[in-house]
Amino acid sequence: MANFAVRALALLGALALPGLSAQAEELTICYNYGCYARAPVDFSEQQLAPLQQQLAASADAAAEREAISAIIGRMYAIAGEQTPVWRDKGGNYADGGDNGKMDCIDHSTNTSAFLRLLQARGWLRFHELLEPLMRSRFAFAEHWAARIRERETQKGYSVDSWFFDSGRPALVLPVEDWLAGDTPNVQ
Repeated sequence: MANFAVRALALLGALALPGLSAQAEELTICYNYGCYARAPVDFSEQQLAPLQQQLAASADAAAEREAISAIIGRMYAIAGEQTPVWRDKGGNYADGGDNGKMDCIDHSTNTSAFLRLLQARGWLRFHELLEPLMRSRFAFAEHWAARIRERETQKGYSVDSWFFDSGRPALVLPVEDWLAGDTPNVQ
């Protein structure tokens, strides 16, 4: 009987605190190049709370971009606990044939979905999400990234998680630098 009472109290507590549910937000992410495979990822309030705090602590747009960089990495780490994207390596050549590999299309799609979640919750105070961005040096060499715009200055920034292994912070650059081919110094 005591066991029943404990379960009943736990159920009542869960019903009284819907904001603390284990599956606060579900997103569908894609992987295996060109969004060939898709899988749901659940972000609990417990996982999202530190992300909100990190963004809330941003005193200005530059600090918010730094927070966005780190948060995108954290969101990929959470996604990697539930999907095979934890296997993804920076770029395209280190992935081999691993299930969970991601190209720039997968990254720009997923990073945009992560940013959309943050924006929908009202956590992006200094930036807004725009459509993904593409650059092309040659007809066969396209590269995609998520894109944000600073509200006050209307300056655009790429948010590019493709360069690094899954779970690492994203590269955030002014759009003009990204379009010019700027890349991180990756070993």
